[in-house]
Amino acid sequence: MRRRIACKAVTAFMLGAAGFMINLPQSPSAFAEVQDKVYVQPERPNIPGLVVSPADPLQKLTARSAIVMDTVTGQILYERDIDARRYPASTTKMMTLIVALEHGKLDDIVTVSKNAEGVEGSTLWLVQGDKIPLGELLTGMMMHSGNDATVAVAEHIAGSVPAFVRMMNDKAEELGANSTHFMNPNGLPDEKHYTTAYDLAKIAAYGYSLPHFEEIVGKQEALYDWVKDPAKKLRNENQMLWLYRGANGVKTGYTDAAGRCLVSAARRDGMQLVAVVLDSYYMWNDSIALLDYGFQNAHPKTLVKKGEVVAKVDVADGRHDELELVAAESLVAVEKTGETAKVERKVEVPREVAAPIKKGDVIGKVICYYDGKAQGSIYLLAAQDVEYYSFWDNLLKTLRDFWKGLF
Repeated sequence: MRRRIACKAVTAFMLGAAGFMINLPQSPSAFAEVQDKVYVQPERPNIPGLVVSPADPLQKLTARSAIVMDTVTGQILYERDIDARRYPASTTKMMTLIVALEHGKLDDIVTVSKNAEGVEGSTLWLVQGDKIPLGELLTGMMMHSGNDATVAVAEHIAGSVPAFVRMMNDKAEELGANSTHFMNPNGLPDEKHYTTAYDLAKIAAYGYSLPHFEEIVGKQEALYDWVKDPAKKLRNENQMLWLYRGANGVKTGYTDAAGRCLVSAARRDGMQLVAVVLDSYYMWNDSIALLDYGFQNAHPKTLVKKGEVVAKVDVADGRHDELELVAAESLVAVEKTGETAKVERKVEVPREVAAPIKKGDVIGKVICYYDGKAQGSIYLLAAQDVEYYSFWDNLLKTLRDFWKGLF
């Protein structure tokens, strides 16, 4: 049974890949050589039902829906039919990852159930009773698009798949992805499982604000003891991680109903962009063209640099009266070329914090506002340890010093 499922998954992938695995280098060394190559977009074939406006700056793009967006400001740099309802296929797994990161711990041990074993479609060949750290399972899920892993994750986090799917839909609503509805954690076809290119861009952008998201979706290869292949190796199906300089995510997808889908992302000059193509004929070429267009038509505006001292706060009951707060990451917004975006930063910190404090504790945040609306943010961290030191500790020290002075 498992062998038939695996063969079926491989066949589906081969059929889905046949149309777009064209003229791509096959070896890691070859990928390295094309990191900065300028790709020539092939002519757009005749695609039934696809109408492209004469004003569209990317005439050769083959995707029915497409967008490139800045993750910090939410600013759209290019769009095509971004609000059209479409099937997301395995790009669904971005939300599965987000919910798991927010409600689980990476060192949790996930026990694979019978429900998870043998789920149709792409697979990690999990077997009932397998015990796998959540962080490794999430990485495998995103790299190899394991549908069986999504069920194991859902049951671990929420107790059941339906309960987990409710959490996914709640999160979508929270993020303003109002044209999205999930029916499962993996993207298997269902008429009531849909999204839009704009919503997927919002979801991906939010993901990059979470610890470990980029680390997981940007991993090229991984070695895990639980992988059934003798080499114990997983290789990411997202070829953009090799094809595009600065690429750091995010997820491929394919079903007959959805067509070829890809959410890609890259960081250059501090700017973090995400691109989405849905029902694309040449999804790799389209994604490269989108990201190129985004970076060529934008420039960075640095709001704060990683490690920069951004603020100071008073400390109660500590050996120090004041504490410096440093930026955990750089916060770089995008400004469209020829435009001055209404971008500003706002620092949110408490008036006072109480000791003890550990270096690296999250104390506040810097928020990017675009056109008066809160968008991306980064955390502010304690720059040093501050020990607890109360009024009575201070009084005892004063008395000791006084006593020593007498003798």
